[in-house]
Amino acid sequence: MSTTRQLNKAGIAAAALAIADAEGFAAVSMRRVAQELGAGTMSLYYYAKSKAELISAMDDELMAEVLVPTLPEDWREALTAIALRTHDVFVRHPWALLSMQSAPPGVNAMLHMEQCLDALAKTSMTTEEKLTLLALVDDFVFGYTLRETAGDPVVDIDAARKRLTTGAFPELTKAFGKVQKLSVPNRFDLGLEAIFDKFTKRGHMGTARPRRHRRKSAR
Repeated sequence: MSTTRQLNKAGIAAAALAIADAEGFAAVSMRRVAQELGAGTMSLYYYAKSKAELISAMDDELMAEVLVPTLPEDWREALTAIALRTHDVFVRHPWALLSMQSAPPGVNAMLHMEQCLDALAKTSMTTEEKLTLLALVDDFVFGYTLRETAGDPVVDIDAARKRLTTGAFPELTKAFGKVQKLSVPNRFDLGLEAIFDKFTKRGHMGTARPRRHRRKSAR
């Protein structure tokens, strides 16, 4: 049990996030958070009147991590920075990809969306086009992160090889007949660039291309 510390909403949310990271989202409860903070359970209800409010506070604390300190001027670099930071946050908190979907948007979620729209403010896109692009980037980042955090599936290599020898899978044989695992480097960057290029070719935005980015964790 942690030593008793002064309570506030941000501290309660941070403790709840730490519990979810260590024990899973299902372990989060008012009682468990109070135990972690060395406080009485009822004292938490002054700051979060229900489990739903606790989850909202957790989501707001998590979205604070997503915010980019300084947004690059170029729209592609700006959206890439946001996407990389979002990816890194959800790699640190993989349970949040599914468990926080019901949380209503708080201040930091709104600031995140403000940053995204600000990145596109100097383009010629309509509001609908901006929102479409941002939704596509979100879909890509969340899908990529879900797959990455799920880990590699267990494959019975011997059984797979036997199936390939039947001749029923000619294209799979071409692709994987001589290798057990095909590695595609920079898939994250390639995916973002494909989305950006599609919108650029449609004439929605300028054609400036971003410099290559090294992956950095949002810390």
